Amino acid sequence: KQDYMCIFVKSSEVVCFGPGLYRYRVGDVLQVTGFYNRVPQFKFICRRNVILSIDTDKTNEEDLHNSVTRAKKILEDRNHILLEYTSYPDTSTVPGHYVLFWEIKSTCEGVKPLDPQLLESCCISVEESLDYIYRRCRAHDKSVGPLEIRVVEAGAFDALMDLLVSQGSSINQYKTPRCIESGLALKLLNSKVTASFFSPRDPEWTV
Repeated sequence: KQDYMCIFVKSSEVVCFGPGLYRYRVGDVLQVTGFYNRVPQFKFICRRNVILSIDTDKTNEEDLHNSVTRAKKILEDRNHILLEYTSYPDTSTVPGHYVLFWEIKSTCEGVKPLDPQLLESCCISVEESLDYIYRRCRAHDKSVGPLEIRVVEAGAFDALMDLLVSQGSSINQYKTPRCIESGLALKLLNSKVTASFFSPRDPEWTV
């Protein structure tokens, strides 16, 4: 029986050619499945700190943060601020899709309805900032559905904190979870949703 070894990628990037092109990043977990001459052959196992996954896509907290950071600049250019966010993989539909809960505040006086095109632009910006595998699943394989942003009412994330603290989280060390795993927390946020927007098109996915 062949022995297998799992390794963490510690260098900047490992690129392997096989059935396809794979780019491994720092923190990825790989399995050495054999050797071709003296060259090791790898199988991708998982990405560390994965918080969102529907199919073969693996999105970690850093990837999500970077994509949301890029998208929130679109809001800021239109006089809105993203106060807080979290996410969860919605597998109740086929195909499943990523859901982002956003609490947004306007910097202008008066309350104006959100422009759907503005939020749809944010959806596609998030998707196009995610990695190649996610974009391939969305645009080519069709195994992941369009990303959805659910806008929640003011104070929704304060209510989320109260709930999680009541369940045992330390108020002194509390951080908004970037992915919701608790059914009660998800139910609470969904009860605060005021509007929902989906990505209007497939993201670019070719390398």
